[in-house]
Amino acid sequence: MSGSIKKGISHRIVHLWLVLVIVIFSSTVVYFSFRLTATVDRITEASRQSQDLQKAAHELMNASDYLTEQVQRFTSNGDLRFLERYFTEAFESKRREEALSIMKTDSRAANAYAQLESAMNNSVKLMDLEYYAMRLVIEAKGYTEYPDLLNDVKLTDDDAALSADEKIRLATKIVLGDEYYELKDRIRTDMQDCLVEVEKLGDGIVRSELDFLDRELVIIRILVLIQAAMIFSLLLLTTKLAINPVISAIDQIESGQPVKETGSKEFVYLAHAYNVMYEKNKSSIEHLNYKASHDELTGAYNRVGYDFLLSSLDISSTYMMLFDVDNFKTVNDTYGHETGDKILIKLVNTLKSVFRDDDCICRIGGDEFVVFMVHSGSMPQRLIESKLEQISIELSNTDDGLPGVSISAGIVNGRDVTDTSKIFEMSDEAMYQSKKSGKNTYTFYSDQK
Repeated sequence: MSGSIKKGISHRIVHLWLVLVIVIFSSTVVYFSFRLTATVDRITEASRQSQDLQKAAHELMNASDYLTEQVQRFTSNGDLRFLERYFTEAFESKRREEALSIMKTDSRAANAYAQLESAMNNSVKLMDLEYYAMRLVIEAKGYTEYPDLLNDVKLTDDDAALSADEKIRLATKIVLGDEYYELKDRIRTDMQDCLVEVEKLGDGIVRSELDFLDRELVIIRILVLIQAAMIFSLLLLTTKLAINPVISAIDQIESGQPVKETGSKEFVYLAHAYNVMYEKNKSSIEHLNYKASHDELTGAYNRVGYDFLLSSLDISSTYMMLFDVDNFKTVNDTYGHETGDKILIKLVNTLKSVFRDDDCICRIGGDEFVVFMVHSGSMPQRLIESKLEQISIELSNTDDGLPGVSISAGIVNGRDVTDTSKIFEMSDEAMYQSKKSGKNTYTFYSDQK
């Protein structure tokens, strides 16, 4: 056996190497995912900058159009509100200056900036005409309160000599004339050229980043496929070397059979150790003197057999159940001891039909019985409860001519036991709780603590 174990495949080593490879590939994928995130961020930033540049270009045109609208309104009706709005935009909002500032910060936008700057220069020339027109209206209206900047605007002698109506007409002509709109057209042309440059710049940056992103995605796809293959291999080997042997072993243990020694080297070692203990335990139980260890009336183990089982079984993987027939003295007094004996025999036969062959049934007192459910430490409580309910149904059935009886039970999972000598005391405490709860029930020690 030792030779076959040494020659087996070590699940630990295979698992270690596969995990190491998966960790390396996972780290690589994470690294490239961060690179992808950075690329996406650059694309997003490039798009945002392109949008900012386009917005800046549009803002300059919008600001120019807004100034035109205000000056034309002012020259047409002389309302100082339009004059105030004009100078608020020109010297407080400063959308044109902000547009230039945004464009200037990006060195890649040099061509676009040049077009925008040209538009700004034409806009300044346009403002000179607007200032002159506004000065004419102020002189015509006789306004005394207006922006100090207009004090620097001097009318020609001929224009200064015009009447108020003539000054108004001249101001209107200036802001609606060919020269004025020629400058407006130049501004629009510069703006169109600027937008074209901005779009070319944005498209070039995004296209470059997208090409890089495509290359990164190809690498990540390859890495993910390799990683998936590694994970699948790990699952396959784990299933073959560990999971399948464990599942098979559980079925064999539950059926009371030795475990097949297959799978990884580690599991083969464990299976072999279990089989050795299994054979020793089976041999020990078989060598018990039947008469010395069994109850003559019911055929269950007696107190001697109970003590031997308690000392030899692996309690940590065993459930212990203590049963007591409810009101058994009353049954004996009412129906006689012969009927009472038949009820005890019926109880043991019922226990044998419900529990497995490997489980041990003991009569430790007059109407007190113990069942050891071996190799059951991880068995769900619900499965045990269903067995107890089946027992209760059978004992309450009077078709055999015996009076129906009930039992109270206390159950202890050996995993909860730190001192084997205390297990009877724990089960007795749980059974007492069942009696206290009205009998005909069961209590798990872990639930009543």
